[in-house]
Amino acid sequence: MSAPSSTYRVQLRPEFTFADALGQVEYLHELGVGALYASPVLDATPGSTHGYDVVDPTRARPELGGEDGRKALSRKLREAGLGFVVDIVPNHMAVPNPWWQDVLRYGPASEYASYFDIDWSRGRILLPFLGDDSDELTIEGDELVYYDHRFPIAPGTEGGTPREVHARQHYELVGWRRGNAELNYRRFFDITTLAAVRVELPEVFQATHGEVLRWVAAGEVTGLRVDHPDGLADPGGYMRAVRAAAPNAWLVVEKILHPGEDLPQSWPVDGTTGYDALREITGIFVDPSAAPRFSLLAGSPDYHALEQEARRLVTDTILVAEMRRIGALVPTGDGAAAVAELMIAFPVYRSYLPEGTAHWALAVEKARERRPDLASTVDLIDRLVRAEPHGELATRIQQTSGMVVAKGTEDTAFYRYTRFAALNEVGGSPDRFGSSVAEFHELAAAREAGHPATMTTLTTHDTKRSEDARARLAVLSELPDEFADAVERWTQKYGIDEPALNLLAWQTLVGAWPITAERLREYLGKAAKEAKIRTTWTDHDEAFEAEIAAWPEKVLGDPDVAAFAERIKGPGWSNSLGQKLIQLTAPGVPDVYQGTELWDLSLVDPDNRRPVDYDARRELLRRIIAGELPEIDDTGAAKLLVVHKALMLRRERPELFHGYQRLQAEGPAAEHAVAFERTGLVAVATRLPVGLAAAGGWRDTALPLPPGSWTDVLTGVTAVPHLSALLARYPVALLVRA
Repeated sequence: MSAPSSTYRVQLRPEFTFADALGQVEYLHELGVGALYASPVLDATPGSTHGYDVVDPTRARPELGGEDGRKALSRKLREAGLGFVVDIVPNHMAVPNPWWQDVLRYGPASEYASYFDIDWSRGRILLPFLGDDSDELTIEGDELVYYDHRFPIAPGTEGGTPREVHARQHYELVGWRRGNAELNYRRFFDITTLAAVRVELPEVFQATHGEVLRWVAAGEVTGLRVDHPDGLADPGGYMRAVRAAAPNAWLVVEKILHPGEDLPQSWPVDGTTGYDALREITGIFVDPSAAPRFSLLAGSPDYHALEQEARRLVTDTILVAEMRRIGALVPTGDGAAAVAELMIAFPVYRSYLPEGTAHWALAVEKARERRPDLASTVDLIDRLVRAEPHGELATRIQQTSGMVVAKGTEDTAFYRYTRFAALNEVGGSPDRFGSSVAEFHELAAAREAGHPATMTTLTTHDTKRSEDARARLAVLSELPDEFADAVERWTQKYGIDEPALNLLAWQTLVGAWPITAERLREYLGKAAKEAKIRTTWTDHDEAFEAEIAAWPEKVLGDPDVAAFAERIKGPGWSNSLGQKLIQLTAPGVPDVYQGTELWDLSLVDPDNRRPVDYDARRELLRRIIAGELPEIDDTGAAKLLVVHKALMLRRERPELFHGYQRLQAEGPAAEHAVAFERTGLVAVATRLPVGLAAAGGWRDTALPLPPGSWTDVLTGVTAVPHLSALLARYPVALLVRA
């Protein structure tokens, strides 16, 4: 298994095609990147900006340049010595697609009927695409038509009114609101246009993966990133099938690990996509002593109670159909309720029985405690699941629990529990206010020992906010009283009439400053709907949404807000450089998300998919390569310096990136230094910079270095143990032994 030295993620879309990516290969090579890491490249819904809505897995997406464009990009990457990592989506396909349309036309007789996870025992396929059940359809040729939606007519069922023809089809078109409760095909989360695919069947695996695996076999793709493995019926079996077909590919999975959770040992993969590392790295830049003040500011919410409430909202409204389908497999009248309670109680995204039985047991125990009236049914489910860990009941519970956790926790609770937004990240636990340096070192050493080729990341297409926005928010943990006072002062003038969103809005404003009114408006509108407190995506509170839409113009011109944002900018830059250096040099394969080699203060998608100005980056890199040592300023060139130097070492001197040893500073400011040695390489970063400055700086704090003569590759200066000298120019140092 050959891992790249690093990856650089690009978001392909009709506005940034294979040809556009090809045009950046030379820049990425000069930057020091080891592999281009692309969002999904298979044919997707027309106009898709992300590519996760695949409609044809047998061809490269024409809107990106098709097969010719893909091959040209692959060839250019090989010529430059770079790998090509592709994101694949095994769990679902977008509908309509050719296979799905065939199923709608021919029903169970379709050759693709087994490809999708349809409950045929419920009769016709329920399609909740109408505004209302009574909406009129029309007939055009051999299709039923509803606005832009077109549905095939089965042979021999023609003739009569559209309603009469509709009644004879293998599907039933109904109002969209019926979908969450009555749907009879599995989907991706609550998205009815993404139908689940049964890749556990060999013929479906081959049909959906054959083309990508052909690219791997030809050496045109060197790595695969697997999207959403928790939705699969048998993730372990799937990973083994991919590994057997691509024995030499670098293989990472989008598995969200909760703190303390490990990847299943039986998966033959190189690791995760790095959210675990993100939590650990960001956490050490957060001052845990600020927790009480932020809790008070937020009204001291109970995170676990709030999370439980949010998950219950999901099981009782959004995923009712899924609960009913699983509950029907339990031979009691309250099976659906007991299944929902188990989902709500899950301590992690899902279990992988018979591995990880402790997580399953904990969910059973919690469910029994919370609902004694369901205890006997929960016990029955427990017995049935343990007796047949690969049976239908166990399988469906396991592949659905992740949906409840993701929709309930990430997409609801994280927008309701806004105590400290820097911690509200995929794979994070917002109730844990930061993490200790000791914990970071322990987990980094474990990563080197267990999964040295796992991906690490700080920003992805799915993060709630970018790494630099989180770095700036981390500064607030050093100024808890000042920020709390400011929020209370600002709220008196411009408060949003919903406390959780109000607190999130102020954090967003200073964390992403300067930000346009349009970007802030779009973000807060999405956050309000995800929280589902005053408004939702389907049931709108128009007056409240209007209040949110008007808010940015009120606050962006306030000099008090601007002054506070300016105050945290410098320490935020220090945090940004520190966490980036750590990510790039610690165990694992670091990914750089598109554009984040400079400061990037993006928010959740689609904000983080904005175009990247590569011309500006190329010019700054040219100057750095020529020897310029940039100032730490608004250009972000200092971050580009750190990224470039670290990535070049990764690629050109891989022997330096083995092993892991914590280094301990000594002196009055020792707690502000984070340092470790690999093999002939030392990384040093500054943490809690506000407190460091307030205490008088490094003073006589020293970092005893391992034997030898060391040079800081960022500055070219010979390293000395005194941190006041070592970190005189930048708050980070990257040392290599002569």
